Amino acid sequence: MTTATLGSAELTRSLHRAERRRKLTAVALTLPLLIFLLVTFIVPIGALLQRAVENPEVADVLVRTGPALAGWDRAVEPPATAYAALAQDLSALPETAQAGALARRLNTEVAGARSLVMSTYRALPSFEAGLSPEQVKQRLLAVDARWADLKYWHAIAKNSSRWTPDYLLTAVDLHRDEAGEIHAVEPERAVFGKILLRTFNISAVVTLICLLLAYPLAYWLSTLQARQANVLMILVLVPFWTSILVRVAAWIVLLQREGLVNSALVGMGLIEEPLALLFNRTGVIIAMVHILLPFMILPLYSVMKSVPPTYLRAAVSLGSAPLAAFFRVYVPQTWPGIGAGSLLVFILSIGYYVTPALLGGADDQMLSYYIAQYTNVEVNWGMACALGAVLLAATLVLYAVYRRVVKSELSLG
Repeated sequence: MTTATLGSAELTRSLHRAERRRKLTAVALTLPLLIFLLVTFIVPIGALLQRAVENPEVADVLVRTGPALAGWDRAVEPPATAYAALAQDLSALPETAQAGALARRLNTEVAGARSLVMSTYRALPSFEAGLSPEQVKQRLLAVDARWADLKYWHAIAKNSSRWTPDYLLTAVDLHRDEAGEIHAVEPERAVFGKILLRTFNISAVVTLICLLLAYPLAYWLSTLQARQANVLMILVLVPFWTSILVRVAAWIVLLQREGLVNSALVGMGLIEEPLALLFNRTGVIIAMVHILLPFMILPLYSVMKSVPPTYLRAAVSLGSAPLAAFFRVYVPQTWPGIGAGSLLVFILSIGYYVTPALLGGADDQMLSYYIAQYTNVEVNWGMACALGAVLLAATLVLYAVYRRVVKSELSLG
């Protein structure tokens, strides 16, 4: 082997080592961001999806009752061994909080289960030791005769598994019967479909209004000199420096019956009676448009600044009417900004909670309100996570539709 060959091989190895060092350096520089995304985005979403199908309250507490009901014919009463297993499981609970969690979970399935479980739990210390299963059954029926009702045992058997699709089914107005078959809920109980439709309806209206207001403003900003555009852009960004809660409170002052908006309209003679602008859909949309308008302006402005003005002048010089040239030459080049801004505003809109809660009425609350309700008031995290999962799935579907229709990557310019 010649010296030249050895030198060439050594040079190749050196180049490979340098390339590996360069790649490792790049990975090291991006590692903090990847860890941040993992901790603040991927892990929470994974926990949300897991909690949407997790059902530990019954499986972790009634560890003997579940297996005792495994072969039970649900058309007849449970065996006496199931009663004995239930009494043994409840007696083994070290804290009342665990019994409360079990009672709360079963109460979501059958009304009255909470009082039944808690009264039984409190009565168990009076049971004598060494009772036979049949004697335990009679003692439980003496404590509360509702244990003879099969619906409570159906609820226990149905939730004996640690994993359940029931939360997700409820979130889309479906339910699972005692036989495990899935059916649509009764029309009077089908509420979440209407809420989801209302959420998308409000978000679509807000997105459309933001687009109609932001497009001419972004176009005007893109035609100004850099110094003037920067000054005006600061005014666009000013709302970012103010808390959403403060801005919503300001809209309450402006939109109330004796507020500045109604006073001005009455003073100018445009209306005779004050308009109802607060605690309804109108107030919610006005405030959401004000809050989300900058998120539409910025992507549009970014794209419009990259469109050469010579294209529009060339179209006019070739004989096109100014308006036709604008819509046939200029607007198609801003589609990425329109798509990015609309998608951004829409996704932010469907998750809004504070604005509808403070400015809207009972029929104006969006899905996020009910997620908060299940989390903070009813303490049903499984249902809250299921609604969040439905909202996440709907968002991903909309993004997929956007990608297919626009046939371009999401871009900010």
